Amino acid sequence: MPDPRFFRRVGPFTVGSLSEISGAAVAEGHASDKLVNDVAPLESAGADNVSFLDNPLYLSALSVSSAGVCVMHPERVNVAPDQMTLLLSENPYLAYAKIAAAFYPEANPVGSGEDNSFIHPTASIGQDTHVSPGAVIGAGTEIGSQCEIGPNAVIGPGVVIGDGSVIGPSVSVQYSIIGSQVRIFAGARIGEAGFGFATGSDGHFTVPQLGRVLVGDKTEIGANTTIDRGSAADTVIGQGCRIDNLVQIGHNVILGNGCIIVSQVGISGSTQLEDYVVVGGQVGFTGHLKIGQGVQIAAQSGVMNDLPAGGKYSGSPAVPMRQWLNQAAMLRSLGKKKVKKGG
Repeated sequence: MPDPRFFRRVGPFTVGSLSEISGAAVAEGHASDKLVNDVAPLESAGADNVSFLDNPLYLSALSVSSAGVCVMHPERVNVAPDQMTLLLSENPYLAYAKIAAAFYPEANPVGSGEDNSFIHPTASIGQDTHVSPGAVIGAGTEIGSQCEIGPNAVIGPGVVIGDGSVIGPSVSVQYSIIGSQVRIFAGARIGEAGFGFATGSDGHFTVPQLGRVLVGDKTEIGANTTIDRGSAADTVIGQGCRIDNLVQIGHNVILGNGCIIVSQVGISGSTQLEDYVVVGGQVGFTGHLKIGQGVQIAAQSGVMNDLPAGGKYSGSPAVPMRQWLNQAAMLRSLGKKKVKKGG
């Protein structure tokens, strides 16, 4: 469920009201007066929650989901559990986005502006923590002891930062729970909205991003790196990770412990890297992948499929390193033959 420290929920709504908001039709024989209290992912939704199914990768999650209401395409009615009330749409993601926006109207993430002080009076600042000039600390924020908050850093409402952490100059942290002894270098953006939108006949509709960013202890995040908050579940960065400058980590990504991510890597949403994965510079990942423990990926690779644990990979699309070396040798050989033949 969205964390109430960061997101203000309204409602409840009836299924009929959600139908009007989203344009999705209530399935025949299903109750339109049923009350819905919140949105939630299929995996964690309860009887008073509404979820959605769009990507067929999540059909197995649908089959065991306890969601009381689900938005889905009419062609998938037969695979829904019997207890679910269904809202049917040709574009389930767009319909869900409109429902989520109704439950969670957009608010100012930095604060209301009613208090002109840089440190909100409800913020908690630990012993021996230093806050530099120009920093802004939002309402209800909890910052541990012996921390450093750099000049012009912005720590949004409700954020938690553990003991001994260092937040660099001009960093912004929102919708996040940061562990102890974490270091975030200058200009990083943690907890901004993920790149999520649904497209309909009238254009693009931004999907509310209702998750958080969770950062484990002793992790370092490089300058100008961006880590998006989750769309419904959380974006998770494990303990002891090292993330270089200019890295982009999308919503719902999970990094295990001890991962190393070199500069200019882009990781698309809902991809999971298990413990101690090493990723070279400028590697790109498509979404919804699972990368096994200890995998090493060479620079400038394009990862488009799941990779089993322990392997070394290179190329675009990424293949086992030995295979890529053989391919590269063959291309070089063909190129030399062509040059000789031509003169």
